Amino acid sequence: MTPEPPSRTSTDDAMPGPPPGCPAHGTGPGGLRRLYGPEAEDLEALYEKLRAEHGAVAPVLIHQDVPMWVVLGHSENLHMVRTPSQFTRDSRTWTAFKEGMVAPDHPLMPHFAWQPICSHAEGDEHLRLRGAVTGAMSTIDYRGIRRSINRSTQLLANRFCEDGEADLVSEFADHLPMAVMCEVLGMPEEYNERMVQAARDMIKGTETAIASNEYVMGALVRLTARRRAQPQGDFTSHLINHPAGLTDDEVSQHLRVVLIAAYEATANLLANVLRMVLTDPRFRAQLNGGQMTVPEAVEQSLWDEPPFSAVLGYFAKQETELGGQRIRKGDGLLFGIAPGNVDPRVRPDLTANMQGNRSHLAFGGGPHECPGQDIGRAIADTGVDALLMRLPDVQLACEEHELRWTASLASRHLVELPVKFAPKPPQDVKQRPRAHPVPDPHQEWEITSPTPAPAPGQAAQPSAPQQPVPEPEPAGTGTGTDTVTATATTPGPERRLGAWQRLLRWWRGH
Repeated sequence: MTPEPPSRTSTDDAMPGPPPGCPAHGTGPGGLRRLYGPEAEDLEALYEKLRAEHGAVAPVLIHQDVPMWVVLGHSENLHMVRTPSQFTRDSRTWTAFKEGMVAPDHPLMPHFAWQPICSHAEGDEHLRLRGAVTGAMSTIDYRGIRRSINRSTQLLANRFCEDGEADLVSEFADHLPMAVMCEVLGMPEEYNERMVQAARDMIKGTETAIASNEYVMGALVRLTARRRAQPQGDFTSHLINHPAGLTDDEVSQHLRVVLIAAYEATANLLANVLRMVLTDPRFRAQLNGGQMTVPEAVEQSLWDEPPFSAVLGYFAKQETELGGQRIRKGDGLLFGIAPGNVDPRVRPDLTANMQGNRSHLAFGGGPHECPGQDIGRAIADTGVDALLMRLPDVQLACEEHELRWTASLASRHLVELPVKFAPKPPQDVKQRPRAHPVPDPHQEWEITSPTPAPAPGQAAQPSAPQQPVPEPEPAGTGTGTDTVTATATTPGPERRLGAWQRLLRWWRGH
């Protein structure tokens, strides 16, 4: 008996359209629209077509014509991610998997293949794994993180500040999150160009993705072994020592999740915020005029250009209804972050300012909400602010319409962001902030006229010890009537006079 061709993601309603496999209008079997191929080059427009045709939840085809639902509505997305009794992240329950419709070499397999990590686990196992991750996150010193972000920003800026031009994607946004995350995890020595490129490559589904994943995992496995033997105060050590008792494999796999999720999301967020600052005159004017802070600019970007446009995927645990569509047990659904953020029911005017509104979908929600969103915000806030302070005259070096993007089902990347500015000298950022010794006061101020005699009836006040002049000249070489008052005091350790002592000396005419 020949099985029936796939229909609207397991629904029984017939759908008129071109015959199966017809390329007309980018549709596939059952007349469903494909989220890949020529028509999907502009996913934003495609999502709006689907919204007009089907409403808040639409049937689609992903690569290799595998049927799924894409959730387009804001409230429908929140309901899905916040209702674990109806929807799960465990792809082993997906009907398409069970029926062999998803090939082992499916290009999106790294996104939805089940793994023993907290983002795919349910129930008590999810609580155990998630508790270890959030517990380790709670130990992060965000003041220290911001100092690290500032240092890394200055180091990256030093590479191009003298050139007067730069690509803020490849030379800044792609590097800053990795430099910071490597330090957070406890492996700053692993930060290099290859780690950056491997992290970018491993989620693209390219021919080299497996090798890139092995390179990243090799670094994380080595880190886990080192911290198991010699724990320190970093994220990895706290994850290992958490009462949940994660195995070495669980530790390294969760380090991978934290590193790649934080890196990819923050790299895209940085590039998007900088693009908005450079291309939107209102945005830059509000920022410069104090009407908008960098954190508020970041939140606006999370609405307009979320780092991840969709997440694969969620799977129905039972037959249910969502957005007016009948969802069968085992159906797969895409968490539509980008289309949900522009739902007309939530944002009827897309040009309206979203300051103070954090109800976007950029970091998900429910039990699988991103646990590292504060790190991402900190990197974006501090990094953008530090870069704009360093290069206050930075401006776009091309027309806005010349900017190029690469898009996939999961995210949308800015290819490059060329800028120009007046060349600046490098800054010394080798030492940690506040580690610089307080400079000695100008010694000339310590060479003064002799201390006047005390007034009649006034007790003589002992002079405060003076700092000796470096490399003093031999006696008798001075000119005029100036003398070094410190010669009349007992030598002591060098120290700077306090504010009260300096006030007293000024009051007494010194």
